[in-house]
Amino acid sequence: QVQLVESGGGLVQPGGSLRLSCAASGFTFSRYTMYWYRQAPGKERELVAGITSAGSSRSVLDSVKGRFTISRDNAKNTMYLQMNSLKPEDTAVYYCNAPRVAWGQGTQVTVSS
Repeated sequence: QVQLVESGGGLVQPGGSLRLSCAASGFTFSRYTMYWYRQAPGKERELVAGITSAGSSRSVLDSVKGRFTISRDNAKNTMYLQMNSLKPEDTAVYYCNAPRVAWGQGTQVTVSS
């Protein structure tokens, strides 16, 4: 069964950090470029970051550059999103995606004092 499961979301104060994880199963994770998306209330889903299969190339949304880092561990079939210096505007449901394969169920990130 193809599956992506996100974890690591929660409530954090502005300036805080969280690390999201995306555990993959049922497909050859190491062959896929992977992505993190987010969707804030009342807004469209947006691409946050992407990482190639070997992790050799990464890209992130301009508004999170210098604060968010995407990484992966192919041996563990897991992708990560390290989020530092969080802001209230980062509040959203965060999803991981393997193109044409699967979406995760999402994990809620709330940044609030």
